[in-house]
Amino acid sequence: MRALLRASMLARRFSMSTATPIKKDPQVLINDAVNAISHIATLPEITLKIIELVENPRSTAQDLHKVISNDPALCARILKVVNSAFYGLPGQIGSINRAIVLLGLNAVKNIVIAASLAKLFRGGRVSPYFSAKDLWTHSIAVGVMSKLIVSRLNNSLPDEAFLAGLIHDIGILVELQAHRDQLVDIAERATKEDRRYIDLESDIIGVDHQAFGAGLTSKWKFPRSFQYVTGHHHNPMGLAMECRWLTCVVHVADHAVTQAGVGYALTCKGEALDVNVLNELGLTPETLAEISKQLPDQLKETESLLTA
Repeated sequence: MRALLRASMLARRFSMSTATPIKKDPQVLINDAVNAISHIATLPEITLKIIELVENPRSTAQDLHKVISNDPALCARILKVVNSAFYGLPGQIGSINRAIVLLGLNAVKNIVIAASLAKLFRGGRVSPYFSAKDLWTHSIAVGVMSKLIVSRLNNSLPDEAFLAGLIHDIGILVELQAHRDQLVDIAERATKEDRRYIDLESDIIGVDHQAFGAGLTSKWKFPRSFQYVTGHHHNPMGLAMECRWLTCVVHVADHAVTQAGVGYALTCKGEALDVNVLNELGLTPETLAEISKQLPDQLKETESLLTA
């Protein structure tokens, strides 16, 4: 009898959401949601300070070292990533100062952000169709795939591509905190209906996760290139040519990971991979398929690195 009662309670908990569509000015929606998540979950103060410091052209390696060295746990996390196969550096790096000299301020900043993000994606399953853990797995996979693509293209910024992929769906985290009932509804309908995910978001919330992502990364003072990624990864060709390269990389990575069914694989549903984006990057479907074969092993290693 108790088992039946528990089953009944779970069924009611996970039943189809009757979330009421939100009717507000889009900018008000974005501002309210971003402010809400800032009170509930945000990056650590030291991470925000490091972002601001590195974005200041007057900052030096010594300035960055001074900030990081005040947090022993962060120092250890950075050195763990630096000495992993992710970077593949020869020999062990034993000091933050050495890591900054070898990798540069930007790369170390990206490691700090990546290490800080995992805590924001914690939480149980809120419905049979959505969990923060699945979103985190998907985000890491898109980060890894973005890095693999950039490495294949012989670009010198694989760590930047990784972080761009890692944060691309950060707007869904905003929805989870500010519009949970609506997100549950969106996830279920995206699973059951033949509609684009971002269209469902626009109908039910009023804006999609790209708008929330752009708003949050702007508030966190992320570089403009990352704001483009969070705000336009479903339509990178809508950006000016000089602004869209990194967003194109993440767009392709997102589709590849969604096709592989890794983590929360709903956001590209109903969308075809834009051939113009592949052409922009100089990629072919065959090359992309070849790169994708490296994803499982790389994902396993990177996921353990960031969630340990």
